[in-house]
Parts: sequence; structure tokens; C-alpha cells
Amino acid sequence: MKKFLPLFVLILTPFFLLAQKSTKATLRGTVYDKVTTQPISFATIKLEGASLGTSSDINGFFSLADIPPGTYSVVVSYLGYEDFKSQVTLAKGDIQFLNVYISENITNIGEVVISGKKQQAKTEVQVSKLQVTPKQIRSLPSAGGQADIAQYLTVLPGVIFTGDQGGQLYIRGGSPVQNRILLDGMTIYNPFHSIGFFSVFETELIRNVDVLTGGFNSDYGGRISAIVDVKTREGNRKRLSGLVSASPFQAKALIEGPIIPLKKEGGGSVSFVLTGKTALINRTDNALYNYVNNGEGVPFDYQDVYGKVSFMSGNGSKFNVFGFNYDDKVDSRLIDFGWTSQGGGMDFTVVPQNSNTILSGTLTYSGYDSKSEEADRSPRTSGINGFYAGLNFTNFGRNDEVKYGLELTGFNTKFQFTNFKGIDILQNENTTEIASYIRWKRKLGGLVIEPGFRVQYYQSLGEISPEPRLGLKYNISDRVRFKAAGGLYSQNLLSTVNERDIVNLFVGFLSGPESTVYELGEVYNQPGAKKASSRLQKSWHTVGGFEFDVFENFDLNVEGYYKNFTQLLALNRNKTDKAAPDYVIETGKAYGIDFSGKYEGKRYYIWGAYSYGFVTRFDGVQEYPPVFDRRHNMNLVSTFQLGKKKEWEFGARWNLGSGFPFTKTQGFYTNYNFNDGIGTDVLGGNFGDADLGILYDDQRNTGRLPYYHRMDISLKRVIKFGKYGQTEIVASATNIYDRPNIFYFDRVRYARVNQLPILPSLSMTVQW
Repeated sequence: MKKFLPLFVLILTPFFLLAQKSTKATLRGTVYDKVTTQPISFATIKLEGASLGTSSDINGFFSLADIPPGTYSVVVSYLGYEDFKSQVTLAKGDIQFLNVYISENITNIGEVVISGKKQQAKTEVQVSKLQVTPKQIRSLPSAGGQADIAQYLTVLPGVIFTGDQGGQLYIRGGSPVQNRILLDGMTIYNPFHSIGFFSVFETELIRNVDVLTGGFNSDYGGRISAIVDVKTREGNRKRLSGLVSASPFQAKALIEGPIIPLKKEGGGSVSFVLTGKTALINRTDNALYNYVNNGEGVPFDYQDVYGKVSFMSGNGSKFNVFGFNYDDKVDSRLIDFGWTSQGGGMDFTVVPQNSNTILSGTLTYSGYDSKSEEADRSPRTSGINGFYAGLNFTNFGRNDEVKYGLELTGFNTKFQFTNFKGIDILQNENTTEIASYIRWKRKLGGLVIEPGFRVQYYQSLGEISPEPRLGLKYNISDRVRFKAAGGLYSQNLLSTVNERDIVNLFVGFLSGPESTVYELGEVYNQPGAKKASSRLQKSWHTVGGFEFDVFENFDLNVEGYYKNFTQLLALNRNKTDKAAPDYVIETGKAYGIDFSGKYEGKRYYIWGAYSYGFVTRFDGVQEYPPVFDRRHNMNLVSTFQLGKKKEWEFGARWNLGSGFPFTKTQGFYTNYNFNDGIGTDVLGGNFGDADLGILYDDQRNTGRLPYYHRMDISLKRVIKFGKYGQTEIVASATNIYDRPNIFYFDRVRYARVNQLPILPSLSMTVQW
């Protein structure tokens, strides 16, 4: 019972805090666009005469606590919008809610004076946290002329993407399974389609994306490297609207509108949004791109559907129900691969009238099934499905904020794999995880501290993982800020990807082993071999850096990081007998420095990022770089708007990356399968009856592929019609100078396979 005491303490904490009674007043509310009724993030809220202010969050919500009783003028400002002013009278212990609807400013707004994002940068730690908005995603030249988060994530510092076809996302040394991808609280096990230009997320539906590349605090857990948290918006609360879009790559549509419309500002409503997309590239490639993949074209197919119904009250409380279905297929001479993913759930936010504590909760389910059949190999199958339930409390003060909660996660994994010795490795397991966390943020003058603590209990393994976290920021001056963060992390999920694989379309998922695992370097069949004391994957992070507002619209960010993966578990794909363990232990390190700069002008947007990093793994025998270790990675993005009403936009993106490591080939041998038993003729038999075996170099990944670089460009024209309608026409080209970047080398056929060549495209999107 003692081991559950930390959980009980954290669970009871909210009730003690809820009982606190303030002698001062609280003003909170939500900022909306008056026309679209969508929340406005990073708006600036000030109380004139009280020197109190804050900014709205991604949901447009704000809270000002510990206000002395009195009458105040509330001013809400946001770039490009008319200021909102209102007078409020606050009594002792009073809690008032204010709905703010602001309209776009049709006059020349001049230079940027007020910036909620600048204020947020000074009052929040935000170490290794990159916030991505739909506007930023659309600013990037996109494949097929249709913007997608998959293409934007690859330009962020510390993020490595391994290929246009079947590529995987690696964040500061963490493999894909070590990165938790969330969509409205649902775990998405494979967020990218096999053609790496497109994700399962719909850009027009995204409200905000938080990419936490390391050092994240205690409100996130279950992964040891990074978090990508995608939040979608609600449907239009006033009118029926939508869009249709088509290009040679894909077609998509979105429709949204009110079920119970918003009739007055501050009133309630019910709305819906439904979106879907389907691949066209497998139908247009013969006519347009038959030169790709040695005449095979582009053999990718996918369909995505996502829907959401939102119930909104007048005081900021809301309730959402959502669901999705995604599928993906690849059919080529090298591989027959496919996956499906489904899920759904609900979330809610309750804003009590007489408390400074906001209550929110999430209940979701998601699943993923995949199957792969490669030439001359047995089929591989993997499935994972599970639920998540979370209850969170956020308490707001004038200079502090406390967030705490309880989480329950359960999932089932099914996996089947036959290795090169014909030995089956199977798993069908259920596991449950219970976690509780608390995070406290306090502002002390120019210092912002954010300690946190998380307790994670892994029921199937019978292990408790206490995980302290800490973040801090110090405002050295009005323009320069120092920041640092760190903590301990654990997870129970692992993948079957081998570090020797270059092409990883198939990724199997496994829960942490309930069977015996031996310490690093121990030989299982040797006397005295030590068993591992833990069967979890673990890491600790240290991050530090600076933010520098060079000019009003030019920001520079520098971060150094160190991740120590103290225990990693991998499938023992070289298992030679049934008595050998199914899993082996490794360790690893990832360290480096990231630079990024951003300039936002009236017509210009320029973004640049450079990463210098090292990633190593140690398997008990040798230290080696994994296949995603890229020493240098640089991205430059620029957009320029032309025309009196900015109806033209030109964009360009250039990426440079040093070569990935690979294991060299020493030779080949005839690998007979001995289907005829001892009668197999290994001397005079037909070579065609055997496979070609590969002899790899004893030293792993000592070779390096050539450098990768690519430029994409786009030209956009926006034509507006009516009050709400517009047509967007985009001409784009990917890999504009047709760089033959290597994808992988087929050792058996001794043939080089390149990434995608130049791909011109023309797309059209109509909105109403």
C-alpha cells in the first residue's frame, strides 16, 4: 500500500486547493473573432490603472486573479484587430467572466506595437517548445500545393525526417516510438502516410500544434524523447461553410456549421465539422509522374476522415465529441504494406462560477493495425489499441499557476514476426498505466520557475517510476531571456524497428516485456548472468539556452541539449534459439545545439534553423550511430506577399542535411532454406532455390551516405468573391533542381534507389 501513497497525495491535492477562498477578485474570459467566432490566441488583456495584464492561451482563454476590488477598464488588443474596451466592477471574492468579440481592423495597422506572444515569452518557460499555427504551416511551399503539418515539422530545429517515401520522424535523438503524438488527447501511433509529404492531420482543422523536443514538464508522460500535441478547432458557430481542394497528389473537402447557432455574443451553441481527404497520386502518376521510381510511378494510396461536434456554453465551458478513421497502402515490387487506424473520444472543460480552478477531462480510444509482406520474407503483423482517461485541474493566481491531474492508460499489443532463423516472436499482452502529476509555475520578478513531479505506475510490470521535472526562465533584460529545463522520463512501449533498417514502412509495437531481460552486456546462458532490475525504457534530459529579440520582429533562439537514454529495449531479432530472450537492452546518448531565427514583417516571413547533433547507441559490445544520426541539418524558409491586397504570395524552402550512417557490406553467400532437409543439394543445387545472404561489416554504421539537399518553391494567387468566399490557386514544384538524393541502396540487386525527383503541381482550393 505504501507504494501508492504518492498517487493518493497528488490525487487529493486538488481538493485542498479548491477549498482555498480568496479575499480578492478574479476576471476571466475568452477572446473570439467576431466574424468566425474562433478563439484568438495570444491576445493581450490589460486592466488600465492596475498594472495587471496577461495574454490569452490557444483556446482564447485568459484569467487574471488576485485583483483588488474596484472598477477597472479592460482593454483587449490583438494585431490587425480593433481594440476592445469595457468597464467592470469587481467586489471582494468576486469572479466575473467576460466574453470578448473583436473585429478585424480595416485600416492600415502600421507597425507591430503590442504582441501577446512577446508577453507570453517573458512569462512562460517554453523550453524546447515550438508552437505551430495553421498560418505558419500554410506559409511553407508544399508538395502538391496543399499545406500539411508533415512538411512543416521537418523544418523545425532538432527534427530529422529520413525520407519522402516511408520516412520516419526523429526528434533530438529519439526514435518514432519514443515520441508521443496526440490528436485532441488521442494517441496517434502513425501520424504520417507512406508518402512522407502528408500526415493524417487536416491543416484547415488545426488550431495549434505544440512540439516539445525535450525537457517537457510533468503534465506529459509515457514517452522518453518528445511530444507532439495537435489540437483541432470547433466548427463554425454562425453559418454553414466549407472548402474543396484538388491537386495531382490528393483531393480533400471540409464542411462545418452550426447545429444550434450562436444567436448572441456570450450565448451557447452547438456546431460540427467534418473533413476528409483521399490520395490521387496513384491515379495521376502514370500521366504526370511516370518517371518516378524507375517507371513504377508513386504507389501510395490513403484515405482520411475526421469529425467533431462541439457544445459551447456562454461562460467558457465546453464539451467535444470526435472520431477518426485513417488508412494507408503501398503496393510496389519491393513491398506490399498497409495500415489502418481508428479512434474517437470526448473532452470537456468546466469553468466554475465561484472558483479559480478550471476543471478539464479527456476520454479517448485509438487503435492501429499494420501488415507488411516483402519479397522472400514472411508476413509481419502488428496491432495496438488502447484507451486514455485524464482529469486535470488548473488553478490561476496573479503570479502563479498550479496544474495537477490523474491519468489512466490501457493498451493491448499483438505482434507476429519470423526472424531469419525461422523462429517466431509473438506477443499478445494487455497493460495498464496509472499516473498522477503536479506542475507549479511561479513568477518572481524577472524569474519564472516551473517545478513539476510525476508518478507513473506500470501495472503489468509492477514498477513505479517517480519523475521530477524542472523548468525555469530568467528575463535578463526586456529582450534577452535565459531558459533551462530537465527531468526524468520513462515509457513501457517499444517498436520492432531495427537500427540496421533504412526503409521502415513497417513499425511493430510491443509493450514492455513481462519475460526476463538481462543487463546490458550479459549473456543469458552464462552462469551468474544478471537480470535487469527494470524493464522500462528510461531517459533524463538537460536543456539550456537563450531567447533574444534582436529587433521588434526578429527573434533568435539558441538551445543546447543532452539526452541520456539510460535504458533502451529492443526486439532480439538475432535470436538463434527458443531459450534466448526476446528482448535485449541498449543505452544511448543524444546531444547537440539548435539555432533558429524568425523575421515577420508586413509582407515578409523568413525562418531559418540549423542543428548540429550527435546520436549514439551502445549494445554492450560496440558504440555505434543509429541510422538517423545526422550531424548537420539546415532549413531556410521564406515567403513574400505581393499586390495591393497581398493577393500574390511566393514561397521557397531549402533543406540541407549531412548523410545518414549505414553498415557496410563485406560480401554475400548462398543461403539455402533446407526445405528438402538433409537431402538438400548445397553443392550442385540450383542457386535459384536459395536466397542471397548478406555478410555485414562487424562494425555497425561506419559508412555515410552522401549529403541531402532539396529546394521547393510555390506561387499562390488568392481571388476573393462575395463576403466569405475565396479561390486559392497554387503552382508548386518539389525538388526544383532535381537533386538525386539517395533513399537507400538495394544490396541484393546492387541498385541505388533515390528519393522523389522534381514533382511540379498545380492545385486549386475553393472556400465559402
